[in-house]
Amino acid sequence: MDFKTQLLSTIADHAEEIRAIRRHLHMHPELSFQEEKTAAYVSQCLSKWQIDHQKGVGGHGIVALLGDPNKGPVVALRGDMDALPIQEENEVEYRSQNEGVMHACGHDVHTACLLGAARALKEAEGQLKGCVKLIFQPAEERLPGGASIMIDDGVLHKPDVWLIFGQHVYPDMEVGHLGFRPGMYMASADELYIHVMGRGGHAALPQKNVDPILISAHLITAIQQLVSRRSHPSSPTVVSIGKVVAAGSTNVIPKEVYMEGTIRCMDETWRKDLHELLTKLCTELCSSMGGSAEVEIRRGYPCLNNHETLTRWSKKTAAELHGDAHVHDLDLRMTAEDFAYFAQAVPACFYRLGVANAATGKGAPLHTSRFDIDEKALEVGASTMAYLAAMALEEGLDNVLKD
Repeated sequence: MDFKTQLLSTIADHAEEIRAIRRHLHMHPELSFQEEKTAAYVSQCLSKWQIDHQKGVGGHGIVALLGDPNKGPVVALRGDMDALPIQEENEVEYRSQNEGVMHACGHDVHTACLLGAARALKEAEGQLKGCVKLIFQPAEERLPGGASIMIDDGVLHKPDVWLIFGQHVYPDMEVGHLGFRPGMYMASADELYIHVMGRGGHAALPQKNVDPILISAHLITAIQQLVSRRSHPSSPTVVSIGKVVAAGSTNVIPKEVYMEGTIRCMDETWRKDLHELLTKLCTELCSSMGGSAEVEIRRGYPCLNNHETLTRWSKKTAAELHGDAHVHDLDLRMTAEDFAYFAQAVPACFYRLGVANAATGKGAPLHTSRFDIDEKALEVGASTMAYLAAMALEEGLDNVLKD
């Protein structure tokens, strides 16, 4: 029996167990930096399958090893574990039991798939031409991001990781399908905070005031003109103001306005320039209108760039497993992912796992209270992760990363 047939058979044999794992995780979600019970459950699974692992890496992170790093390179697989502060509205038997917390971004799926891959690779451990490092990561949803913390804690060393794979659920794609994109894929994400200060007073006497609401209205428009006129048309850029607080009333002009927003870019050099341009625009425009501004930009996750050659190889290899008709090209996304930190450190491929089923109504957007998946995706996700890792070791990194 060849490895592909053996792997698919093993995953099918353990499908119910993988589904049960996902449902347990979905029922017991934990927020970023609070994944203590989730990590304990992952550790329990690994111990049951006699997979050696280390706990407490970069917080609640877990790292496990399969195979022998002395016999070949080290390939890493990453799955994140944290949930979101959302109240679940799905009426399912496995709905969240933790009030106000939900796996609305599919990290329960990611963790279950990685555990499923671990289970299958453990049974084929003697066939691995090297080592697979399993990275169960906390805190993807909150800055500074669990990936950066785990990297600082040495997760890519001892033994050194040569390349890494990560996957993410995709409710815009039907179950059974996968998506890949070489090169530039996901945006950087920074938080923008602006404090506009004027001089408040009676709304019927504007000549005696410096109206921060009027200044803010001009500023919001100017920010959009900055993006459209100063960014290169080939470099996608988004600056969105999502919150404006002006505590006046019908006859009161407030003395200050607070604004919050997000900055998304696809180019790290332009990202730095845009931060400087935004700060200058805010301070100078407000000053020109008689007010002042304080600007804070909290730097978030970097741009996610998939290794070109590795991702093309990954798409081809996934097609060998699931068929050409089930593997697709992806568009750019202005959302962000802290997997980008891994991609900055080693050759990386971050791809998408279809989880929708139009016939059964599965396909609600990510980060919503109705998000859920067709659980057949668990077998696809687990088998893909295991197959990519094993085949990368089998073919050797010189071939996998060769242009």
